[in-house]
Amino acid sequence: MTPGQNVIILDFGSQYTQLIARRIREAGVYSEIQPFNVGAQRLRELKPAGIILSGGPASVCEEGSPDLDPEVLELGIPILGICYGMQLLAKRFAGRIHPADDREYGRARLHVLADSPLWKGVDTSSPLTVWMSHGDTVDSVPQGFEVLARTDQVEIAAMADPERRMYALQFHPEVSHTEDGDEILRNFLFEVLEVSPNWSMASFVDSVLKEVPETVGQSNVVCGLSGGIDSTVVAVLLHKAIGKQLHCIFVDNGLLRAEEGEEVVQYLTRHFDLNLRYVKAQDTFLDRLHGVSDPEEKRKIIGRTFIEIFEQEAAAIEKVGFLAQGTLYPDVIESVHFKGPSATIKSHHNVGGLPERMDLKLVEPLRELFKDEVRKVAVELGLPDFLVWRHPFPGPGLAIRIIGEITPERLEILRKADKIVHHELMASGWYFKVWQGFAVLLPLKTVGVMGDERTYEHVVALRIVESKDAMTADWSRLPSDLLARMSNRIINEVKGVNRVVLDISSKPPSTIEWE
Repeated sequence: MTPGQNVIILDFGSQYTQLIARRIREAGVYSEIQPFNVGAQRLRELKPAGIILSGGPASVCEEGSPDLDPEVLELGIPILGICYGMQLLAKRFAGRIHPADDREYGRARLHVLADSPLWKGVDTSSPLTVWMSHGDTVDSVPQGFEVLARTDQVEIAAMADPERRMYALQFHPEVSHTEDGDEILRNFLFEVLEVSPNWSMASFVDSVLKEVPETVGQSNVVCGLSGGIDSTVVAVLLHKAIGKQLHCIFVDNGLLRAEEGEEVVQYLTRHFDLNLRYVKAQDTFLDRLHGVSDPEEKRKIIGRTFIEIFEQEAAAIEKVGFLAQGTLYPDVIESVHFKGPSATIKSHHNVGGLPERMDLKLVEPLRELFKDEVRKVAVELGLPDFLVWRHPFPGPGLAIRIIGEITPERLEILRKADKIVHHELMASGWYFKVWQGFAVLLPLKTVGVMGDERTYEHVVALRIVESKDAMTADWSRLPSDLLARMSNRIINEVKGVNRVVLDISSKPPSTIEWE
């Protein structure tokens, strides 16, 4: 991050805050999310080129609603207020706001009324389609501000004080439903802030390669490999930075997808010459999971067993001072939520407290990145497509895709079914169009007829979803002939299955995984 070339987003609780940050980064500018109540002194230290005030669910008309440190507005830093951020600017500078009788939610037609740097390159000769989500409405602009646009329902949908370089939009430019929303945000960056697009994955990799050796010194670093994209990128990145000081431990818990462990280990050792310990602990995990059906208990057993084995393996390595983790920026954001810091980052990201148990410091080279940026780093590092675009896989593995008890027989059934889903998605070209696609083994059997015989066998569910970041997801509308091929192959090729069903639930209210 270059001082004076970054953007700080103050989070007032909008569901779109992370989306704003991603849009800014996609434009080549580093963005960072801070809680709304961050003080002016902290912002001085961060030296942003600009500040964006996010939307939020509260009403500025309510007592105790989220507010700014008043000094922030006196820093002379350009500001863009979005939705709640616009209303807050109006309130702070003595404009008039009132709670609307009806919330304006969804698409609206924006009529541009005045020239502004925000509209550069945008066709304003006809109304723009924009996305609204607000209850309060600005009735009159504060002194020094001018009205830039209106909608059919709202007289003031955008306003600006060019002299103080303060701009505000009632609509959400960051969502895809807003026409030319990306261009409007880019105009704030490059016309108002006049920053340079110098944030790239190439520059990120360069900075990590420089900083990590300075951080770890002569100490060794241990890294738990899972086979997923996050831990794989961490391992390759750190290997490039510190070479043989990195020691990777891959624990095969017997709950991986078909051939997954061998595939990842062979590639990394062959192409990067990693220090890699491949621990085959399948029997230990399966023995401890025997007879356990409760999903939370399965997670706890897997977590405890992993820690135990990881500690044993790490203890055999000398001069270990650091533990490498694949913490991503969304996990960091959770710990600085707009309502205040939470107690911990999610347990599966802090490896069950391993840093404290082993008295190690953390190295988290990906903590500034979103998931899509991690994949870009993987491409930058030269990783192959089968690793870069591998679908996300949960830490407990197939244990939470087998509903109920885990047995070797049920694992074999699910692996075979899942391999067919993977193969058909790849063969059809759909693998790279969806976020995740996998099979789930249900805890029931149903009656069927195969040949001349009546059967009573397992049911497999298909879960295939589209998403950008797994925070929300929708079930993928795959072609019916592709679904038919998956179903026919699973029933014909996987012994013990006589029925295949399709999960057509979205997140929310459902989750992507079943357990």
